[in-house]
Amino acid sequence: MKLRPPSSSRRVAPTTASLARWAATGLWMALASGAQAQGVDAGTLQALDAQIAKVSPQLVAWRRDIHAHPELSGQEVRTAALVADHLRRLGLSVQTGVGGTGVVATLQGAHPVKLVALRADMDALPVPEGTGLPFASKVKTNYLGKEVPVMHACGHDGHTAILMGVAQALVAMKDQIHGSVRFIFQPAEEGAPNEPDAHGVAPSFGAKAMIEQGVLKDVQAIYGLHLTANIPLGVAGYRSGPLMASADDIHIDVHGRGAHGSAPWAGVDPIVAASQVVLGLQTVVSRQLNISAEPAVVTIGAINGGTRFNIIPDKVEMLGTLRTFDEGMRADAQKRIRSTAEMIAQSSGAKAEVRFGPVSYPTTVNSPALTEASVPALKQAMNGQAVVVPKVSASEDFSEFQKVVPGFFYFLGATPKGLQSGSAPSNHSPRFDFNEDALPMGVRSLSVLALDFLNRS
Repeated sequence: MKLRPPSSSRRVAPTTASLARWAATGLWMALASGAQAQGVDAGTLQALDAQIAKVSPQLVAWRRDIHAHPELSGQEVRTAALVADHLRRLGLSVQTGVGGTGVVATLQGAHPVKLVALRADMDALPVPEGTGLPFASKVKTNYLGKEVPVMHACGHDGHTAILMGVAQALVAMKDQIHGSVRFIFQPAEEGAPNEPDAHGVAPSFGAKAMIEQGVLKDVQAIYGLHLTANIPLGVAGYRSGPLMASADDIHIDVHGRGAHGSAPWAGVDPIVAASQVVLGLQTVVSRQLNISAEPAVVTIGAINGGTRFNIIPDKVEMLGTLRTFDEGMRADAQKRIRSTAEMIAQSSGAKAEVRFGPVSYPTTVNSPALTEASVPALKQAMNGQAVVVPKVSASEDFSEFQKVVPGFFYFLGATPKGLQSGSAPSNHSPRFDFNEDALPMGVRSLSVLALDFLNRS
């Protein structure tokens, strides 16, 4: 998840503030106290727990190794090699270079009639690490033409380690599996690895690129999780229907006519026009969209224009983000952003050019039918500690998978020791960390969800 305004090549950082506020209320304790339902039989669960006990030390080792060697979107070469080598040692046939640096393997169970997919993302962020951990990242690399520090500030190191553990556990149990499991290790969840061209177009990346290369062929359902420090350790958070917002980069170029700052009447000031556009865009949510149906967010996070105090520039560039929870509202909001910006700029003699993307993620929507069928298994895996959480204005390209097949995405609580879930540093913070005790819980929950799906007729 993300916490900053968008650049031209990556999606904005969504916030987990709503989760933090929700966790601080303690409401999860009451919600999690309901009766536990079963997802898999006791013998299968016992066998799974035995395999998780074996792999647990490796989970921590993998996580720390990946954390110490983070790689940005599209650059996950070392991480992908680590994953591929592990899967090959398990005896799986491995595809590499899927959607860039993605890794895919399929486990054929004893009765391979159904196919379920499990997904983990592998990329890190251009964030300076401030955790003070003994395995903290010291990596620097090139990003948008600048040398930047790199950190796993969103838990993808944990996601990758968890799915590596799931693969190991399920391979050991393959004679008990009534179907097949596809392991998808995805690159570039955080955003486009390449700058768009002059028309704002960038090649497909992340989940979308993997889908275009056939990663979901024959898949009937897909599951994924996200670690968060803003839900207590041992608690899983889910929601049927819209869970996480769509995300669209907003790019607005306001063209005026340059002039001397002492004679503004000789030109058309794009700075003044851009300022009016920013104010006008506030009415898109407050006055133009029906937010009684679903919430929405329009934020302008960057304004760039001008080089000197006494020169009116020709152009101002604005960058922002649009968040919605409904695809119809998303299309309507885009239309209103475009018309609002263009008409306000025109009223002052300027011209606004509006485009969206290249990062453009749909709403993360958990299939209601799959959610209803999967919640008993999730509760079983979490010992009853699975609760409905509020909608989150964060975004996830797991949503691309959900456009093709039914998908279920959930949050896994991982508040670090000594901290409170309502105040722990959120994803994308330089101080973000998670409790490694959540790693076996991630393996257990994903494994039980997959086994339960394959067992259902």
